[in-house]
Amino acid sequence: MKKVLKVIIFLVVVLVLIVAAYVAYAYLSYHRLADKIDLEVKNSQSAQLAPATEYQILSFNIGYGAYPQDYSFFMAGGKYSRAYDQETVEKDLQGIFDIVKNADPDLFLMQEVDVNGDRSFHVNQVAKIRQGFTDYGSVFAQNYDSPYLFYPLLDPIGKAKSGLVTAARYEITDSMRYSLPIETNFNKFFDLDRAFSVSHLPVENGGTLALINTHLSAFTKDPAVRQAQMEKLFQQMEKEYQAGHYVIVGGDYNHDLLGNSPTVFNTKEERETWTHPFPIADLPTGFRAVTETLADAAIPSVRDSNAGYEKGSTYVSLIDGFLISENVKASAVEVLDEAFLYSDHNPIVMHFSLQ
Repeated sequence: MKKVLKVIIFLVVVLVLIVAAYVAYAYLSYHRLADKIDLEVKNSQSAQLAPATEYQILSFNIGYGAYPQDYSFFMAGGKYSRAYDQETVEKDLQGIFDIVKNADPDLFLMQEVDVNGDRSFHVNQVAKIRQGFTDYGSVFAQNYDSPYLFYPLLDPIGKAKSGLVTAARYEITDSMRYSLPIETNFNKFFDLDRAFSVSHLPVENGGTLALINTHLSAFTKDPAVRQAQMEKLFQQMEKEYQAGHYVIVGGDYNHDLLGNSPTVFNTKEERETWTHPFPIADLPTGFRAVTETLADAAIPSVRDSNAGYEKGSTYVSLIDGFLISENVKASAVEVLDEAFLYSDHNPIVMHFSLQ
């Protein structure tokens, strides 16, 4: 019995040391990028935007190519932490590219784009986008470069370097990444780092379009963090507008842009951490959310990934979209009903002109 007890104690000590070593590794490896980082513009085009001309912009959270229609994610209560396999990632990316090419936008914004990740089988999606859209200039802004997350234990999600891609058929003169406030406790290893990018595009009348691409936190339960992220984004929007720029913000806000999505989509009233009502009343003066016709069309931009998608029963909402300054005119906006074939999001498209 003494020998058995010694073995048990030894195994417990070894397990404690392994756990302690991993926790130390996670904390020592964790880092955030600086608040303001100049970003490199690749393949910038020479044409400039023109005032009083209609353009089309698309925003699409591509879910790092891991979310076909039947996929479920462990953080939402589902089964999986990684894509099924590399073939699925490649297939999803091709499907996403086909959707974007069919929409033929003048500018597009993508979120959840992996550069290198265990969860996406190390497919460099930024490189794939640039290879697939050679007539666009583009900018990549890193959201996070997470340490290896050994969770779930039987199929850990691993490391991931991921972020935002902004692309345009028009000249991009410069771009900058801004860090967003996040939780500072252990939850930072699961909701990961957050940021937005601001890219400047010259206009023929001497003006500038400030194009902001953002992806706010999804799983934080701290309302102070959600508010702080909004405040920083709104402050930058106001700063760009006060500088005399046209301003368009697009992306995944992880907030209900309609404010009443449960009623629109006939779902449960209980809110998820990623479907709190968007604080429309707090928008800076001179800005609005472009939501007209979206409630009537009732096409969701996101689905719950706790299980595979089933139309009519899966929890859905509208958390992706556009905010514009009053010198930008939106003539139409629509969510493209792609039935969540290749991502847990549907893309959203806006037609606009610069006044």
